[in-house]
Amino acid sequence: MYKNFDIKDINLTKYLFFTGKGGVGKTSLASSLAINLADSGKNVVLVSTDPASNLQDVFGTELDNKGKEIKDVPNLTVSNFEPEASVADYKESVIGPQRGKLPDAVIESMEEQLSGTCTTEVASFNEFSYFIANDEVAEKYDHVIFDTAPTGHTLRMLQLPSAWTNFLDENVYGASCLGQLSGLDEERGVYRKAVDNLANGELTTLILVSRPVDSALKEAERTSIELQELGISNQIQVINGVLKEHDDELSTSIYNMQDEIMSNMPEGLKKLDTYEIPLRPYNISSIDKLRTFLTSEEVKNDAKQVEDLNLDNIGSLQDVVDDLYNSGKKVIFTMGKGGVGKTTIAAAIALALAERGEKVYLTTTDPAAHLKYVIEESEDITMSYIDEEKELEKYREEVIGKAKEAGASQDDIDYIEEDLRSPCTQEVAVFRAFADIVDRSEDEIVVIDTAPTGHTILLLESTVNYNKEIARTQGDTPESAKKLLPRLKDDKYTEVLIIALAEATPYYEAMRLQEDLNRAGIFSKWWIINSSYYATDTTNSILKAKADNEAEWIKVINDISDGNTALIKWIPEELKGEGLKKLL
Repeated sequence: MYKNFDIKDINLTKYLFFTGKGGVGKTSLASSLAINLADSGKNVVLVSTDPASNLQDVFGTELDNKGKEIKDVPNLTVSNFEPEASVADYKESVIGPQRGKLPDAVIESMEEQLSGTCTTEVASFNEFSYFIANDEVAEKYDHVIFDTAPTGHTLRMLQLPSAWTNFLDENVYGASCLGQLSGLDEERGVYRKAVDNLANGELTTLILVSRPVDSALKEAERTSIELQELGISNQIQVINGVLKEHDDELSTSIYNMQDEIMSNMPEGLKKLDTYEIPLRPYNISSIDKLRTFLTSEEVKNDAKQVEDLNLDNIGSLQDVVDDLYNSGKKVIFTMGKGGVGKTTIAAAIALALAERGEKVYLTTTDPAAHLKYVIEESEDITMSYIDEEKELEKYREEVIGKAKEAGASQDDIDYIEEDLRSPCTQEVAVFRAFADIVDRSEDEIVVIDTAPTGHTILLLESTVNYNKEIARTQGDTPESAKKLLPRLKDDKYTEVLIIALAEATPYYEAMRLQEDLNRAGIFSKWWIINSSYYATDTTNSILKAKADNEAEWIKVINDISDGNTALIKWIPEELKGEGLKKLL
């Protein structure tokens, strides 16, 4: 449908940013492009901020945030940031000067407030500003390639006057993520240059990476529009993983579905130059594979042999439902990265529990997955949708109102409003809405698709403790939220189901989620692997090779979960209503 991605056909600027949903292939594409440009004689530096990056394994060398030359690829330097280390250094630069001056409860609250998405964004931006704004870097390299770009939120925040005042140190208004820019005034000039270079179409190209699935394309559209509004308008789109051939039932179904999805491209993407990359049957795990990723159509099955993987020992979604029912769980979350099937699985579980005579309340926060199109209300199933925008607006009005009452300047109000657009704030606002829903668990089973992260739970908990110690003007923590936390931490009451795919990126993201949950003291027993090719009988050469590559991840997940893994095969149809039972 679209031209294949070919570096000879594309005007490649000095700075190239790859962005998109997790698991769409940003790192593979960025790495392959970097290698091919270096092979052509260009001096290239590849900069990754992806916490799940496996670049060290791929390039066979230890990497750092300053850049290492790659022995097997002359002209290529690779830098792999470690966001956790960057965040730790950044947090300490903000909190360190306050130790011994403020009560321990305040320090603990500051530490948690600086543990979220916003801080990671800013710390990462602080790291890669060096590569986009440094004159020596600009002179040394023909191309600077970034895997994972800053969000629109971060860029807007860096442009606001109040980001660079002492306002942050004096804030008492209760916005969730204020403080992430404290102490960085000396970097103001560097940041301004970085932002300017990003918006310069002669210097920078934004490459939106997606897959031929609705969720990835909608995310690409949202990102495209948001960054265009900030002046970053030199954009192209690359659709990765397009199945080109079909010769069995499964491959034909996939081919037809992707054709329909790509024929109905979101309006915000239609005007972009769009390229595609065929679905590759192999893991992108070596320099040789990356060299050919953009060019080779060869189908070669080189999956690792997993001798002791027996699907008879892997559970099903029915096993998960049986366990939830028999253990009497009252609150059930489905959690995982976007695109793994959380909503569908939540609906299937609700249906199965209702058929056993349970009263079920099913809710979601995912605007793209309208529950009413997946499952209908019945005598035993009540449904709702948590409108994140409405909850965020309600919280925003509360915080802004108190700031105005306290006499905040317009610059300060502007900054607070921008901060309230951040992912962390949205988490808090939505979390407050969960309180009312979870209250229903006294009378029925509550199934929630898309949950607040462990960070949010800890943030609210620290806020509760902080309010006990220090009287301050802020958005109040509702009594219902205080009541909610003990329920969520009761392993006899609440369970989180971790949804993943048998692939590297969904696995690594799920592991970070598990760590968050462990940190927050929330019980998680089951891992559910969705949409598995391995569990099908496909004979298509590409899909069969992909299936064989899933085996090692199925085994890894089954080992991690102590055998509490459920496997769902790839089902070539849209699942809704009674069709949801096919997942069981």
